[in-house]
Amino acid sequence: MFKLIPAYKDYIWGGSKLKSGYGKDSDLDIVAESWELSTHGDGLSIIANGEWGGKSLREYVRENGKSVLGTNCCEESDIPILIKLIDAKQNLSVQVHPDDEYAKLHENDYGKTEMWIVLEAEENANLIYGLNTDLTPEEFKQNIENNTLAQVMNFVPVQKGDIFFIKAGLLHAIGAGIVIAEIQQRSNITYRVNDFGRLGPDGKPRELHIDKAIDVTCLKKVDHSSIKYNWDEVQGNKIAELVDCKYFKVLSVDLSGKLERDVDHTSFEALLILEGKVRINNMTINKGETVFVPANTGKYELEGIGQIIISKI
Repeated sequence: MFKLIPAYKDYIWGGSKLKSGYGKDSDLDIVAESWELSTHGDGLSIIANGEWGGKSLREYVRENGKSVLGTNCCEESDIPILIKLIDAKQNLSVQVHPDDEYAKLHENDYGKTEMWIVLEAEENANLIYGLNTDLTPEEFKQNIENNTLAQVMNFVPVQKGDIFFIKAGLLHAIGAGIVIAEIQQRSNITYRVNDFGRLGPDGKPRELHIDKAIDVTCLKKVDHSSIKYNWDEVQGNKIAELVDCKYFKVLSVDLSGKLERDVDHTSFEALLILEGKVRINNMTINKGETVFVPANTGKYELEGIGQIIISKI
């Protein structure tokens, strides 16, 4: 198993909370995102320890294939998910992601379904989650052109611990003052609908993608409540299943001692430490760090007090 070094992104809306609160060691002034587990070409995770230390996770996976990915993976040589930490000092753009069919046809890439776990939320922080009324494509376009989208979007107040599932096609935006953990398909396709007139590093307004957004956005009213889940006691610890969809399965572990896990041939496991300090076999893992446990690893042991997110296929 390997501890990972993330790739960092300094998008203009980001802040410094990942550096100050999650141990992210970067020379960048802004760390908007840390790509914790990634084999995507736009930002590769690097292996920090063992015989593969200094190599990218993608190199390791492409050398070893299904034996480390697991039989549940749809691919032979890439991890089909991407895990991020995101610090939104400013509002992100109102945006939408395509599904697999549209993305493959128009972008030669995968679509993007994702989930968010709210790690921090300043007072009065909120996010945008879908529409509060049904619209036709023509009405959606008119709201964009007339700058009246705010009237038809759900603005959802959030607090630490809230969890949201964002299916491809759902209009959304992370609001200012929120830090989240994101588990998503391995895709970097985003169609911006409104960027609040913000200027990019080149001093020009950032590109919008209105026509494609109209093509892919779900124009039905949606329920915007956060995900509810139940805790089960396992070996004296608490475990909850947060999401189980066709692209990923995500568990939350409230660790208060020792927990034995068994990783079989079906899938790898990716562990992101959200709180505390945890020993994984002989490795000490701190808050904000991520570990990749290959498929076919067999039994391993977690020990400590902390909150862990486990992602698998």
